Amino acid sequence: MNRGSNPRKRPPPTPQPPQPSPAAKHQAAKPSPTTDEEFVDEDVFLDETVLIAEDEENMVRERQVLASRLAKWRRPPLSGAYLSQSQSITFQQLEMDYVVGESHKELLPDRSGPAAIIRIFGVTREGHSACCLVHGFEPYFYISCPHGMGPDDISQFHHILEGRMKEVNRNSKVPRFIRRIELVQKRSIMYYQQQSSYSFLKIVVALPMMVTSCRGILDKGIHIDGLGAKSFMTYESNVLFALRFMIDCSIVGGNWIEVPAGKYYNRTSRNLSHCQLEFDCLFSDLISHAPEGEFSKMGPFRILSFDIECAGRKGHFPEPSHDPVIQVANLVTLQGEKQPSVRNVMTLNSCSPIAGVDVMSFETEKELLLAWRDFIREVDPDIIIGYNICKFDLPYLIERAETLGIAEFPILGRIRSSRVRVKDTTFSSRQYGTRESKEVTLEGRVQFDLLQAMQRDYKLSSYSLNSVSAHFLSEQKEDVHHSIIADLQNGNAETRRRLAVYCLKDAYLPQRLLDKLMFIYNYVEMARVTGVPMSFLLSRGQSIKVLSQLLRKAKQKGLVIPNVKQAGSEQGTYEGATVLEAKAGFYEKPIATLDFASLYPSIMMAYNLCYCTLVTPEAVSKLNLPPECVNKTPSGETFVKSTLQKGILPEILEELLTARKRAKADLKEAKDPLEKAVLDGRQLALKVSKLYVCQS
Repeated sequence: MNRGSNPRKRPPPTPQPPQPSPAAKHQAAKPSPTTDEEFVDEDVFLDETVLIAEDEENMVRERQVLASRLAKWRRPPLSGAYLSQSQSITFQQLEMDYVVGESHKELLPDRSGPAAIIRIFGVTREGHSACCLVHGFEPYFYISCPHGMGPDDISQFHHILEGRMKEVNRNSKVPRFIRRIELVQKRSIMYYQQQSSYSFLKIVVALPMMVTSCRGILDKGIHIDGLGAKSFMTYESNVLFALRFMIDCSIVGGNWIEVPAGKYYNRTSRNLSHCQLEFDCLFSDLISHAPEGEFSKMGPFRILSFDIECAGRKGHFPEPSHDPVIQVANLVTLQGEKQPSVRNVMTLNSCSPIAGVDVMSFETEKELLLAWRDFIREVDPDIIIGYNICKFDLPYLIERAETLGIAEFPILGRIRSSRVRVKDTTFSSRQYGTRESKEVTLEGRVQFDLLQAMQRDYKLSSYSLNSVSAHFLSEQKEDVHHSIIADLQNGNAETRRRLAVYCLKDAYLPQRLLDKLMFIYNYVEMARVTGVPMSFLLSRGQSIKVLSQLLRKAKQKGLVIPNVKQAGSEQGTYEGATVLEAKAGFYEKPIATLDFASLYPSIMMAYNLCYCTLVTPEAVSKLNLPPECVNKTPSGETFVKSTLQKGILPEILEELLTARKRAKADLKEAKDPLEKAVLDGRQLALKVSKLYVCQS
């Protein structure tokens, strides 16, 4: 589509996030999965129904010719070692989620009923797509153990809590809601405490969403014989299940995972995904490789950049309920390659040849849309990119297929029976403000919208594709005004060729921007540094990145993080630093400038500022701490020095600073361009990550 002239396709011209109205602020204060402060799991149940009717329909339509044209773009075939399960499977993971399905009988013979199954999607070094189904990992959280509670009391508490959970989850088929309650020794991250550990209860539940319902019961209070009615503060009950799994298994975003031979079951029949490798394993058998040395390299991801054109009515912006999709341009590039390996354009009606491009023409719009769906399956991209695809292109395709009654079209993800889901969403963050968007679920594939990335990472006067391309690439779109698109379509094969060249350019520019600005390297390295999946970087704010780093370090130290209730994104504001205006003018004498290297991190490390080193006013006098063992801030807070207890925030910052120095030193020594790109992305990610930690 034309992104330079049409106001509905073009993003806002100003980089400033919109200020929410009072009503919008009120809405932002409600807990929501898309806000930056609240993280909630949503159980998706596994559908093992394979759509057999599609193959029959394909045969009826006699689409063998199209299938043979698409087959040349398939991934390389599997080797015999993979098919015989005689070698380990090592792959770089890009996407991770979970579904609810039946417990695996071979891997977990002593369990039955619904269970959470982690799905990890990635690619091997040979370029094979992989779907790893991980079993046995259970959701849990903590509460402080009441004083005087013994083993018998814990058993009674378990029984009471199970009964309350049955009342709340009456329609659930889970045989047991509370799997077990364990007595563990931990310490809260909040405030300096001289005692090394305290008793906590680790509550393990059957399904991730039950963490939320169980937390609600404990927040309201529960009656325990001998202790009376008591409400509980929960700890780490707001940690998303996939993130909890990654932390406990030492997995970071974009790293390489290995499953040894003999530790996995290949799915030879009734595969649930379109991946070449689909296998089941236990979470305890996964080997997570730190992103160092050979395992710091990028896998051969397949990146699809696409763009659509629609024939809008005169004076109207295209609407999927009325206006057809007339062209789809596709470019497929292997990560690290300079040129696309696939260039094609699918057109409605005939189109003259284009040098170096596969032109595929169709007589009906339905044939065009189904051909694009088949193309997605055959090419099997790991990452789908474009400009404004999340808010326009993908939703338009889905809604247009629905208008035409093409029920089999919206299966574009890697799961055979799963249809693409589109819903309106609001992203709210302190840094980025509130933005209306659409959430499109393509299971197993990462969506990377260049428009969203530009708005997050760069301050520009205009975010139209034309302006952004001119700014970074010194290149612009083809000269086709949106008002003549319908006329070009209604002309002849030559006019449609002009439109196809325009459409191809709109698919090519996002790929050029992706390469020029090293987005994949930078985002994968950011995922590795912060420890979150790559998709979290695109769909969530800063809090999840900080929480991930805090949880990992807290786990090492035996600390737990309380689930503090958050208000809306406008809460917790504070006055910024004083900035003196520069005196503009011409100065004959040189002016010395002084810049404090890593100012905020240095202050936090020097004064040991952290949640776990903060001393409450009551504890200052009670603990009778010597003056030489504490630091007092100008605002009156007291923190113990590192001689008494090292803060985990200063420790994280020291590690980030050390890692960045090492990455910059390695960058100077590196000769290979791909290695240099990885190291540069890493040092930038480490730099930005320091700011996230400071802002926590």
